[in-house]
Amino acid sequence: MTVKSVCVYCGSRPGAMPAYAQAADALGAAIAAAGWRLVYGAGDVGLMGVVARAAQAAGGDTFGVIPTHLLEWEVGKTDLTRFVVTETMHERKKVMLMNADAVVVLPGGAGSLDELFEVLTWRQLGLHDKPILILNTEGYWDPLLALVDHVIAQGFADPSLGGFLTVVDTPESAMAALGAASS
Repeated sequence: MTVKSVCVYCGSRPGAMPAYAQAADALGAAIAAAGWRLVYGAGDVGLMGVVARAAQAAGGDTFGVIPTHLLEWEVGKTDLTRFVVTETMHERKKVMLMNADAVVVLPGGAGSLDELFEVLTWRQLGLHDKPILILNTEGYWDPLLALVDHVIAQGFADPSLGGFLTVVDTPESAMAALGAASS
């Protein structure tokens, strides 16, 4: 598989720690520097806005997908290379994944969790084989990773579920893992 387009799931809020925005900024810039396209939720708020602005500032190709009902709430970023408006959240998630070769999940809330678990479920069901990376900035995702281990330990998922997630701690290690996936 060659990575040319990276879907980033992340918060529409900045979060409590400056490290979250720093990681989003570094990842957006690194995706652009690698010559890859950023695919994301098309918002101009929170970590979404940070990752997109960083990719744009570095000259990157940006592909945003936003449902009609979030245009105002997430401040649809219309100056992207490609700006797609969908009718539903489900359609948004499908368009984002279908236009990406890999997924990176930054800190985020319920929406990011929804996106992650849908793409993880689709991977478990064999509907795609794209790499799924968890960017665990400052240990943000530690409780989630413990929950995935618990689900497996309690017999509600095959151990392979955990193997579908690649956990990295920095944007640099995320880019290295994506580069390795391209080899």
